[in-house]
Amino acid sequence: MELRNIAIIAHVDHGKTTLVDAMLRQARALSRNLEEAERVMDSNALERERGITILAKNTAVEWAGVKINIVDTPGHADFGGEVERALSMVDGVLLLVDAAEGPMPQTRFVLKKALEAGLRPIVVVNKVDKRDARPSQVLNETFDLMAELGASEEQLDFPYLYAIGREGRAWREGAPKDDLSDLFSTILEHIPAPQAAEGPFQLRVANLDYSSYLGRVAIGKVHRGRLRRNQSVALVGLRGVREQKAAALFTYRGLERLEVEEVAPGDIVAIAGMEGVEIGDTIAAREAPQALPRLAVDEPTVSITLTPNTSPFAGREGRFVTSRQIRERLLKELETNVALRVVEVTPDTFELHGRGELHLSVLLETMRREGFEMSVGQPSVLLKEVEGQLQEPYEYLVVDVPEGRFGPVMEALGRRKAQMVHMEQEAGRIRAEFTAPARALFGFRALFLSLTGGEGVMSHSFHAYGPHAGPLEIRTTGSAVAVEAGVAYAYSLHRLQERVNFFIEPGTEVYVGMIVGEHVREGDLNVNVNINKKLTNIRAAGSDENIRLTPPRRPSLEEALEFLAPDELLEITPQSLRLRKRVLDPSRRKRAEPV
Repeated sequence: MELRNIAIIAHVDHGKTTLVDAMLRQARALSRNLEEAERVMDSNALERERGITILAKNTAVEWAGVKINIVDTPGHADFGGEVERALSMVDGVLLLVDAAEGPMPQTRFVLKKALEAGLRPIVVVNKVDKRDARPSQVLNETFDLMAELGASEEQLDFPYLYAIGREGRAWREGAPKDDLSDLFSTILEHIPAPQAAEGPFQLRVANLDYSSYLGRVAIGKVHRGRLRRNQSVALVGLRGVREQKAAALFTYRGLERLEVEEVAPGDIVAIAGMEGVEIGDTIAAREAPQALPRLAVDEPTVSITLTPNTSPFAGREGRFVTSRQIRERLLKELETNVALRVVEVTPDTFELHGRGELHLSVLLETMRREGFEMSVGQPSVLLKEVEGQLQEPYEYLVVDVPEGRFGPVMEALGRRKAQMVHMEQEAGRIRAEFTAPARALFGFRALFLSLTGGEGVMSHSFHAYGPHAGPLEIRTTGSAVAVEAGVAYAYSLHRLQERVNFFIEPGTEVYVGMIVGEHVREGDLNVNVNINKKLTNIRAAGSDENIRLTPPRRPSLEEALEFLAPDELLEITPQSLRLRKRVLDPSRRKRAEPV
């Protein structure tokens, strides 16, 4: 059967997964029980909760007698390792661009990777039914972006379509259509069939899966040759050449894996029985154990320090609390998370290096759901020295804000040493592009939403390493720190709420050194939240004013990480997120402060 291999790439929330859903339905590749489901490709619980794609996934449909392998990729630059692996298996890309927002930072990131890999793009201007859609202008902006990123003449001569992915419709110039037939036809016409090399079997492992029945499963595109079930092969990797047996072979159809007796060149397949296989390894014919180039993945830019939980509440909720258990889990994660690095600083301290805060926070969230307890420190950027000059990572930032709110945003970014590179004004809104030190954006999202009254949109991705920007004014508030252990009372919270934005509510158990809220001014504030109103014969329970408390702010894991100061930790347990001081005792903490 003829083959086409494509990846769907886009900025986050531009409609990739929804379009894949529609393609699966119209090609009749879904089982009946999934026909009405939404975002069937986002099977991971975190993906469904957050509405984003985290893991690259494979599927396949058949159209006009041609099998089309489709890889749905993440839009966040933090999961660029997933994108890079996906692009190594395909021969072309569908680039989705929102008809209102146009190209965004992650559009630039994923498109740059695709162009560098020499892949032919098909541009789909999606969500053209939006009230503020501007499809023609967005198409021109996409062309300009490709030219700026160094696309070849062949890549710039791209076909394009307009689409409403939610309704399963896509069409070329002219009258809108009610299905995706134009999209499928364009894929068959413009995406080249995979060019398999001559010679014995060879496949580079681009992804891994695990089955309790089959063990580790290696996924990749067959570079050349054929392979039959139970055939002996050579596994070529960093540990040398080892002989293995292909216990089972699978190809894809819809969301299912189909077991087959033989796999053919150019197809995206899964191979079971490869003990100790790692991403980037080559599975080759036993008589020709030649390795393909290993996958090159961008280096991490952000690090956090992880240790076992040592708070007074340690061990209450988690099943895995020791450094040995944490170490084993991190080593297991390294097998599939190619963009992650783990450095063992001491037997109890691990430094995690990742592509961004979201990349690392997704791992931490996954671990807490598995029953782990741990403490993590403030995120920091990874510096490097280039020709004797200290350099740090910079982000490419795009903000879209109401005209009247742009001044405070500009002022806040100026304090963080962001440089504006482009600005345009349209329909009462300003869209501006900046380059900014990556560390300047830690904690900026909450401030940005506050400054824009929730009406602003911001997005950023890695830009490049540049000269170190020096000290930055990032956090302008302090922490409210508990000085007594016990249960928080409404009376205490009410007395303090003019000075503190609380993270807790009445009845919350606290310990000494736990951060219970944000001090509205600079510097930390020691507070006692365990004082209750004393009742006497003269002061009866209902004689005072009613206590009215502002609802507590409950930071998400990412927001809690961004809030941290250098002397603070985030305690992560299966049911709780608690901020705390690194040194819990207030008198010891005072002595440790610099004079």
